[in-house]
Amino acid sequence: MRQLIELQRQLVPELLDVMRKRYRILQQVMLAGTIGRRALATTLSMTERVLRAETELLKEQGLLIIQSSGMQLSEDGKKTLEEIEQLGDFVFGSSEIEEKLKSMYGLKQVIVVPGDSEQSEIAKKELGRATGLLLKQAIRSGDVIAVSGGTTTAQVAKYMSLPNTIKDVVFVPARGGLGESLDYQANTIVSMMAKRTGGHYRLLHVPDHISSDAYESMIQEPSIKEIVQVIRNARIIVHGIGDAIVMARRRKTDPEELQAMLDEGAMAESFGFYFNRSGELIHKMKTVGMRLEDIAKTEVLIAVAGGASKAEAIDSIMKFGYDHALVTDEGAALRIIEMYEANGHHGEV
Repeated sequence: MRQLIELQRQLVPELLDVMRKRYRILQQVMLAGTIGRRALATTLSMTERVLRAETELLKEQGLLIIQSSGMQLSEDGKKTLEEIEQLGDFVFGSSEIEEKLKSMYGLKQVIVVPGDSEQSEIAKKELGRATGLLLKQAIRSGDVIAVSGGTTTAQVAKYMSLPNTIKDVVFVPARGGLGESLDYQANTIVSMMAKRTGGHYRLLHVPDHISSDAYESMIQEPSIKEIVQVIRNARIIVHGIGDAIVMARRRKTDPEELQAMLDEGAMAESFGFYFNRSGELIHKMKTVGMRLEDIAKTEVLIAVAGGASKAEAIDSIMKFGYDHALVTDEGAALRIIEMYEANGHHGEV
């Protein structure tokens, strides 16, 4: 297969360009559910005339259904899209932006989806879907997958699926989080992931932020102790990245503690840990669940975050150095590269 793809690249390079274009059309229709030609042309930055020709061909191939209400994927279209995605970089190769970010942070894998998820609902969905696909490729039978809460990981849950050959997968929250909005709590997200994949889930019913005394007491409870042990032995972790001050305020952090974090240059938050611009850990919340030593020994660690405003926070967490894979969007990726080049790094740390 690889040899055939390489031959196609050399002899008919335009074939892969056409494939990529039609793949993006199918991908965007799938994300939208049903979409009109004008809206799709705008999303893809394509003229309606060109798009009409492409969608008519895809309709003739039985991949698209075109009705007065808009376009949607046929069952064959969904199957074709899934088969193309299994090939991924093997067919299309990694983009220059992805390669640059991999080099900058020493990451094993980077996926950059089109658009800015803060500005586009479709880009936000694609961020979740790309992470779901990456997870699908990483999960093995018997795995424990720990997931943090947040709006982005909630999107991942919507696009989770697993083949029937994968059995006995357990989803767990990475830490306590009863202080967050119900839809974005890790407990809610892991239950949704389990239901979509036919897996199992365990819940952790503890608050997000507790006092030292309460922490010491709670961690000794047999039921809490048992689930925490499961969480800390997860083979895969999926986590979001937050702006430090936004997250601290959302958690109603004590004003004096918040000011101390500001003074120390808090830039990013993940797992209840706060990091400065250089990726140094500057503050830890008392939370039940994952510890830094657990994260350090995790086999597969996937960070997912997007939006230009998250660029500095993503940069901070990537500099900390535990992450193996990053799923982000063009809004964040281009801003990160711009930051490095402005500082004279030209894409290198």
